[in-house]
Amino acid sequence: MRPTKFLLLTGLFAFSLTACRKDKDDDPVDFDYTSASDNARAEDVFNDILAQVDKAVDDNGLRDACDPQVTFDTTSSPRTLTLDFGDVNCTASNGRQRRGRILVTYTGRYRDAGTVITITPEEYYVNDNLVTGVKTVTNLGYNENDQLSFAITVNGAITAADGSWTATHTAARTRTWIEGASTPELSDDVYLITGGGSGVNRNGLPYTTAITQALRVALSCPFITAGTVQVTPASGILRTIDYGNGACDGTFTVTVNGNTFTVTIG
Repeated sequence: MRPTKFLLLTGLFAFSLTACRKDKDDDPVDFDYTSASDNARAEDVFNDILAQVDKAVDDNGLRDACDPQVTFDTTSSPRTLTLDFGDVNCTASNGRQRRGRILVTYTGRYRDAGTVITITPEEYYVNDNLVTGVKTVTNLGYNENDQLSFAITVNGAITAADGSWTATHTAARTRTWIEGASTPELSDDVYLITGGGSGVNRNGLPYTTAITQALRVALSCPFITAGTVQVTPASGILRTIDYGNGACDGTFTVTVNGNTFTVTIG
C-alpha cells in the first residue's frame, strides 16, 4: 500500500482565544475557565501535529503554502521521518503560522497491530507559541466492531510567545477509526476519541479531564468538530467543554456555574 495512511494522525493544541475570561477575584462565584480553554487548545495543537505528519506522508506534502520539507530514513531502526517547516514562520492555508521541526519514529506500518509511532516537536512553534513534549500512537488492532483502534498518550506543554506562561497537558486516549479506512484518501477519514487526562493551566493550577461524549475528528477539518469534555480544576467545580454538532468552525463553548462562554481556536 502507499504510505498515505501509514501514519494517521488525527484532527487538533491551538492558541487564540477570542472570548474574555471573567476574573475569579472580581466575583465570589467561580466563572474562571482557564483550565478548560488551555486543555482544549492543547488538544487542538497535538492533534494538529499528527495531522501535519499524516499530510506529509501522503504524497510528501507539496499541496499547501506551508508544507514542510520531508525526509524519510527507511534504513534506521526504528525508521524515522522529519518534517522541517524552516526557521521562519510560514502561514498555512488555515491561517496558522508554523516553524521548526516535527520528528517521527515508527516501528512498522500504520495499519499493522503493534506498530508504535512516536512524534516529538523540536523547536516547533505554532502562532509563535512553543510546543514541546511527545505523542505516542500504538496500533491495538481491530476491536469488536472490526474497526482499527489506537492507544494515544500525550505528555506536552505550550509556552506563550512572550514566555509569560506555560500550560502542561497529559492524556491517555483510545482513538477508533470509524470512517474512511477502506479508501486510500485521507479526506474521508474520521476518528472517535475517548479517555481522559490532566494538566496544569497557565496560572499553575492543576486539573483533570474526562471525555464524556466521544470527540469526533475528521481529517477534512483542522478542528475537533463534536463531543464533550469535563474539566475539573483544583477548585473541584466542574467545567464542560462542548465542541458542537459537527461544524468545522474552530469554536467551542465552556459552561461553568451555569454560565456559558464561547472560545475560538485559531
